[in-house]
Amino acid sequence: MMILRPLLAFLALVALPVAAQAADKLVLAFGDSLTAGYRLPPGQGFAPQLEAALRASGVPARVHNAGVSGDTTAQGKARLAWVLASLKAKPDLVIVELGANDMLRGLDPARAEANLDAILAELSKRRIRILLAGMVAAPNLGPDYAKRFNPIYRRLADKYRAGLYPFFLQGIVGDRSLHIGDAIHPNEQGVRVIVRGILPHVRRQLAGR
Repeated sequence: MMILRPLLAFLALVALPVAAQAADKLVLAFGDSLTAGYRLPPGQGFAPQLEAALRASGVPARVHNAGVSGDTTAQGKARLAWVLASLKAKPDLVIVELGANDMLRGLDPARAEANLDAILAELSKRRIRILLAGMVAAPNLGPDYAKRFNPIYRRLADKYRAGLYPFFLQGIVGDRSLHIGDAIHPNEQGVRVIVRGILPHVRRQLAGR
């Protein structure tokens, strides 16, 4: 019995990291180049910065980067199932950040909405919490396009009772110091601004509120 007690204590200590890892929340960041970390150094993209911010705020979480540069809503819809199948566990939250490339290419907003609808429907069917990250049409596309494109995200968030972060690029648009050379994609500091803005929404969704 005297030998057994130290052995049990040792096994309990060894099991602690495993238990802690099992308690981590899994967040899937599913999007385009804004999620992928286009032209950013390792560890400076949206997913790693969000994970670091969550942990710093007391939320043990892993953020899986499922961003693909250039993806439209149609391409996101096409790969959603295999992305989910590739994960070792069901995500606690999926951040859906798509639509910027549809908008920049002037694609039909109705098609973008239908594709996003299909993505959210699949996640809802799997009982996965959703945070939809919105996009806003560029001014050069004109008021008619903006009138058709901009309301998509609120409509879908309401339909699926999903969380909504209305504009993923809030706080960095127009500030060249927060972008890489193309003035479209955020640099490390720009990502930090995005993460600071979206963090309370992510925490709220992970808390089930």
